[in-house]
Amino acid sequence: MDFAFTPDELALRDHVIAFCRKHLRREEVERRDAAGEFGAEAWRLLAGQGVLGANIDEAFGGAGLGVRAGVLVMEALGYACEDLGLAFSIAAHVYACALAIQKFGSAEQKQAYLPRLASGEWIAAHSITEPEAGSDVFAQKTRAVLRGDDYVLDGGKCFTTNAPVAGLFLVQAVTAPGRGFFGLSAFLVEAGTKGLRVGRPHEKIGLRTSPTADIYFDECVVPASARLGPESAGAPIFTYSMAWERTCLFAIYVGAMARQVEDTIAFAKQRRQFGQPIGKFQAVSHRIVDMKVRLEAARLLLHRAAWKLSNGIEDPLDAAMAKLFVSEAAVQTGLDAIQLRGGMGVVTGPAERFLRDAIPSRVFSGTSEIQKNNIARALGL
Repeated sequence: MDFAFTPDELALRDHVIAFCRKHLRREEVERRDAAGEFGAEAWRLLAGQGVLGANIDEAFGGAGLGVRAGVLVMEALGYACEDLGLAFSIAAHVYACALAIQKFGSAEQKQAYLPRLASGEWIAAHSITEPEAGSDVFAQKTRAVLRGDDYVLDGGKCFTTNAPVAGLFLVQAVTAPGRGFFGLSAFLVEAGTKGLRVGRPHEKIGLRTSPTADIYFDECVVPASARLGPESAGAPIFTYSMAWERTCLFAIYVGAMARQVEDTIAFAKQRRQFGQPIGKFQAVSHRIVDMKVRLEAARLLLHRAAWKLSNGIEDPLDAAMAKLFVSEAAVQTGLDAIQLRGGMGVVTGPAERFLRDAIPSRVFSGTSEIQKNNIARALGL
């Protein structure tokens, strides 16, 4: 495995970091986080820098970069952009939706949607979770019934990232009840389609700037041409998206952990108690060492998963291990950062905001418990 990056890839990483530091101000992030407000202007700015189109083919307005470059871009975004909710929305838009269209879409679907998604003109939302079908994705109740040349969708989805601001929904629905893995199909439903309704945005503990809502389908009619891929291909499409998402999306948390480690080291050198910097105390320095080792282990696991994905090696074990370790490491790093700051960590600020943003990482894209199930299954247990 060669984790070395090309000069162009490293230059792209450095460009994203420099741009975020210049244009995405901490004060504005804090305001949006308090209000639970989506950063529409920041989205537009990052789209203009090619962040949304990094992994989309050049023919559709993207840069056509591979998975490892995608990891670098997302890691840079997590490192330099303190708005992890915005970064999460970008990753959901790209890896759960745009790349699925690029892989499975018809020529007409690609031409209709990918340029708009790469430019940021439209925001995409992936809709699969339901109240009774979270980890158990095959327990979905949303149905799509073929009537003539159209499909009619009925049901509802919950916790759909980007739903309140989305122009396009990638929806999973049951077309063959009782067939489990082979019973799902995917559909591209444009916002404003009759019979599609978006509920009120949810208030969340973290990732507050990433808008989330439930969506409802009531006799929602879409043409058969809106189906993504063949009928009953919903599960493979979802599996493909998750392989990218569990790799590239979680690079955001690796970057954010790197920032937390750097900020905590600086704090430990500056904060003085009992006549010396607190970093001189072994209890403090050892906790920071644990943070650093945890960061580097998380980065290596993620880059190994990215290397395999970029080389066409289908290994769900690596993606599951990387997702599990990165999410658990992010939460523990957030706890350590607050503990070392004492009272200053508890009050509103970057450390407590990072912890709040890290907590959901143990739940979305498959809970930590589901990842352990996946790993155990891969081990033959």
